[in-house]
Amino acid sequence: MIQSPCLSGTAVTESLLVPVDTGNKQIKTPRHIFTAGLTCHDSYPPFGKDVIQYKGKYYTLSDQRVPYMRDKTADERYFILSLFGIACELRDAGLDTEECVNIVLLLGLPPAHFGTQEERYRSYFHEYSQIDFRFNDQPVSLFISEVRVYPQAYAAIAPMISQLQGYSKALVVDIGGYTADILKISSGMLDLSVCDSLEYGTINFYNLAMKRINSTFDLLLDENDIDTVLRGGNSLLEEPVAMQITKMAREFVEDFFNRLREQGIDLKTYYTVFVGGGSILFRPLIESSDKLGRCTFVEEIKSNAIGYQRLYQLGL
Repeated sequence: MIQSPCLSGTAVTESLLVPVDTGNKQIKTPRHIFTAGLTCHDSYPPFGKDVIQYKGKYYTLSDQRVPYMRDKTADERYFILSLFGIACELRDAGLDTEECVNIVLLLGLPPAHFGTQEERYRSYFHEYSQIDFRFNDQPVSLFISEVRVYPQAYAAIAPMISQLQGYSKALVVDIGGYTADILKISSGMLDLSVCDSLEYGTINFYNLAMKRINSTFDLLLDENDIDTVLRGGNSLLEEPVAMQITKMAREFVEDFFNRLREQGIDLKTYYTVFVGGGSILFRPLIESSDKLGRCTFVEEIKSNAIGYQRLYQLGL
């Protein structure tokens, strides 16, 4: 554990665990979820629920997400997004943030990217060990004493791993914003013989659907329009448009299952655990597929963030 360099005479809190799931579409903590989008301002913005002031700039959250970044350490955007998650968790904990708050930051990466990016991701956040900023015009002083990085998907099922011990082989399918992560569990143990991250997330589907709807119906949709249709909400779109979106979503799910089969994964021979926001969005279409055997869904969209904390508490 690194010793805090907080200024002498400043009180330091006990270490607080702060899990942050830095997704391509959304940022999740155990108690918060928001779009992975930022707006930068030169002066304090007149509007915005939460405002971070850092290094002379002001940041607010935006519904317009950051474009997909395979390497989230390329610039400071995901660092600032993580600060929002950390600040919200500190607020919920009721801590006096004028003191130096000592945190253990828990993060995750897609399983297939873990080996190549884990050290860089940890170093990226350790580079900012001592952080001073303002959150809603209140001073916050942080020291990141430790950074742990865990495989996504595996973290999401950490609380239920004992339930999978009775299955000779289970498959975790985590459909996120840009990737669909797949991970094999054999008799409750991680089995890296099947471990991949495929570009079959919801963002890929949105881009495909918006392009085709524009071409066919001359309509400019956004991601919320598509979400509303697939969730059975009160959409303003005409029925032929909604039907086309649903049809394309069904084809997208079937194409994903066919892709798995091409890689030698027959879902009928696995107990499949679906996690992630994409799995929840596509759930009715997944359940209606004839390519599945037994399956279950983890409805908690923040399951990876919750799992990071669980894995840390287990000493992993």
